[in-house]
Amino acid sequence: LNNASSCCQCLSCLTDESGVTQTDILWKKEGETATIDCSHTKGADYFQMYWYRQLPGETMKLIVFTTTAKTEHDFGKFSTEKFSANKSAAESGTFTVKNLVPEDKGLYFCAVSEHSDTDTCGS
Repeated sequence: LNNASSCCQCLSCLTDESGVTQTDILWKKEGETATIDCSHTKGADYFQMYWYRQLPGETMKLIVFTTTAKTEHDFGKFSTEKFSANKSAAESGTFTVKNLVPEDKGLYFCAVSEHSDTDTCGS
């Protein structure tokens, strides 16, 4: 097809040496759904997962915070009609962008963190 930007969407994802891996790159057609998988080898204490998006020319934004401790995920100002997430295991999760449009093209990545109760100061 001549106009690839209206036909296919590329959702690029980061993978580094931190023990967190995710889908490298997705090519999808407009109107389709894209699901990104994320997993880590840090252990069950790292049960919190964050999904970020950076669109071309924009700053990075947190779309959703997920955790195995809650069934409801925190999407903040983002719509659950556009995005969904699944976090049924501590070491993995998925993030989905629904009904793709050209404006969804960007960099998407997950990050994980360990739950900590050490937010108090000691002497």
